[in-house]
Amino acid sequence: MSNVKNVAHGSRANAYTALILSTLAMIVCFMSWSNFAPLASQVAQMFHLSVAERTLLLATPVLLGSIMRIPVGILSDRYGGKKVYLILMAFILIPLLMIPHVHSFGMLLFAALLVGMSGTSFAVGVSYASVWFPAEQQGLALGIVSMGNMGNAVAAMTLPYISKTAGFDAVYYFLIILTIIFGLLFAIFCKEMPVDKSKTIAGALSVAKDSGTWYLSLFYFLTFGLFVSFTNLTPTFLTGMFKFNPVMAGLYSALFAFVCTLVRPVGGYLADKKRPMSLLQWTFIAIIVFGLWIMLSFHSQGFFIAGIVLIGLSAGIGNGVVFKMVPYISKGNTGAVTGFVGAMGGLGGFFPPLVIGYIYQWTGSYELGIGLLVLTGVICWFALWKHYIHGDVHIVK
Repeated sequence: MSNVKNVAHGSRANAYTALILSTLAMIVCFMSWSNFAPLASQVAQMFHLSVAERTLLLATPVLLGSIMRIPVGILSDRYGGKKVYLILMAFILIPLLMIPHVHSFGMLLFAALLVGMSGTSFAVGVSYASVWFPAEQQGLALGIVSMGNMGNAVAAMTLPYISKTAGFDAVYYFLIILTIIFGLLFAIFCKEMPVDKSKTIAGALSVAKDSGTWYLSLFYFLTFGLFVSFTNLTPTFLTGMFKFNPVMAGLYSALFAFVCTLVRPVGGYLADKKRPMSLLQWTFIAIIVFGLWIMLSFHSQGFFIAGIVLIGLSAGIGNGVVFKMVPYISKGNTGAVTGFVGAMGGLGGFFPPLVIGYIYQWTGSYELGIGLLVLTGVICWFALWKHYIHGDVHIVK
């Protein structure tokens, strides 16, 4: 990445404008990406969905939003994040216009797949915002722009209320208006990032040959996957197990997403100061412990909510630590590495809702599905210990 005299490419005003508007635009995009989760009970009634169909609907936007982070991140590095961001926001309007007019579950799934493109805003935002800051500030800068994940929380707080007071269709007209407003703000006030025209697609894809890309992808599969999975599943847990109404369940889902997002810059800042892989080891241990806590708390509302908050804190800090390391994997290809790592993180949010939904369908229990998440935490901890701590592989800060 062109840390290369970032300030020579533009003023500090350009850098802070890029950081602020990238973060706000990502919040809006993530509201669209997670729109079905807070409305899951209502949509399930409208389309007569089983638990398995409901979790499939929640997972479908995550699939495309994960896989497409790789090419979108590469395109952002090659042609400029501003152009790619604007094209992305224009595309998102298509499924948002479709959803109020679909009348079958199949068409709803198709619209959900298309709206998944909004999840690729993460790869664009990180690539675009990070290029304006020097290496010693990137942990904090990347933590701040990644707070765009807060769109999940904003959606959980606002969309059920809008649906209840103004109707289901109003939710999508609200999202359309927001997307248009922030697209215009981005177009008017943001400068295009400096790009290296000599980059090739093959060069960007070369990051896949670096084992570090795949280790970070595995770690982000767990940390960001937890964020997406629990943001989407918390309303289902609370309405199904503890009989919450959808609006209140949405507020608790928002609490989880806010906690997970707000501590992300803390993880990035700590990784600027301390050895990131040592921090990550303690993060994985915390995820394992609090995952076990959640497994044992499905019959206690207070303990369950406390477990959700604590695992959100752990995952959020882990997200910040992981992305501090991204620029060091392949300098000049931040968007490409972000695409790979972000794709795996997104897939970490795609599979758990499906697996947990199908296990619940077969057994009537959520505990076994949560147990598989704990097992993933153990695998990540062992890989980290074996390669970076016991193996003493260092990433230079």
